[in-house]
Amino acid sequence: MDVREALAKKIAWISVISNIVLTFGKIIIGWLGHSDAVFADGIHSAADVFASLIVLLVIKIANKPADKEHPYGHGKAEVIVSGIIGILLFLVAIYVVYEGISGFFHKIEAPSYLAMWVAVFSFFAKIFLYRSSLNVAEKHSSKAIEAIAYDHKADIVASIAAAIGVLISIIGIKFNIHFLLFGDKVASIFVAYLIFRIAKDMLTEAFDILLERNIDSVTLQEYISIISEFPEVRRIDRIRAREHGHYILVDLRISIDHFKTIKEGHDLSHAIKQKLLDKFDNIKEVLIHLNPYFPKDR
Repeated sequence: MDVREALAKKIAWISVISNIVLTFGKIIIGWLGHSDAVFADGIHSAADVFASLIVLLVIKIANKPADKEHPYGHGKAEVIVSGIIGILLFLVAIYVVYEGISGFFHKIEAPSYLAMWVAVFSFFAKIFLYRSSLNVAEKHSSKAIEAIAYDHKADIVASIAAAIGVLISIIGIKFNIHFLLFGDKVASIFVAYLIFRIAKDMLTEAFDILLERNIDSVTLQEYISIISEFPEVRRIDRIRAREHGHYILVDLRISIDHFKTIKEGHDLSHAIKQKLLDKFDNIKEVLIHLNPYFPKDR
């Protein structure tokens, strides 16, 4: 098992254990403490548990080397997981909205202070989990760990929103301000909105990668700048790059002087490829096609 896979599994297991604790705490306290917002946040944490378990199952597949059936590697397995988690979060958002709206048509009971403190504890726990997970995801270019980090990010705002909603409802009960009693219900709907936004971003990115959308123009321009440093490259005819999970594949067509030998072209291609690999850790393969360049092509 390589370092990347080991770290991914460690982050996933930490996420599973912490989310199991938070799930039971928020669902039970939310239910007993009459807080739809905290209960909804607990449902979201339950979805996080499921998401983390999926990641654990797919990490080994994503890190498998290329083979005859999968010559470009298995990196997209992580992207598929990211999309599944996005769909799951979308369904959770719909459920939370339904529960929040239906709460307006039932007798309102004052949430407990314990429900608020559970949400506050979840807020600080999720900040720590989000930052540590995102740091590992960025360092090792892991879409699976990044998906876990974004799950934690959704919980950060969701937890503080739930805490504020509970507090507003408690204030409404204490000072007999009727409209404030709905603070907890409104907070639960807001939590659903935050979950929906995270789901939308994850699904959009997953579909872009699966449809092999070109990488961002800024990064592509960095590639072009490095290739242009080689004086033998007379023209860059075409350059494409696509994400394949946690790594990038680059396709390049360049023109060199027509009188160059095959060996000279080969050596140039190797030099360009090596420089790109040295500069960018997440590039796994660079495929270079050579075209002949004639002065009249200018």
